[in-house]
Amino acid sequence: MKRFILASGSLKEMAKIYGVSYPTVRLRLDRLIQKIQLIEEAHGISPLELKLRTKLAEGKIDTETFRELMKTYLEELEEHHVEDHRNA
Repeated sequence: MKRFILASGSLKEMAKIYGVSYPTVRLRLDRLIQKIQLIEEAHGISPLELKLRTKLAEGKIDTETFRELMKTYLEELEEHHVEDHRNA
């Protein structure tokens, strides 16, 4: 953050400082923004969903994988919910 501020928020300057390309700096900033948004919106979501969303924001899983994992997770939640009502 200190370097970003000292560079007056210039992504081109940040690229020079770190010896990377502008698109690399842009991608890293976009991922950081996504992580911050996830934390802000994390109220009421499960730890697993937060973990999956974080991995998606970090680029460690792709969108298709995220959707498949979330679908399976939600299906399992629904199955447990139905079982709990049967046993009640």
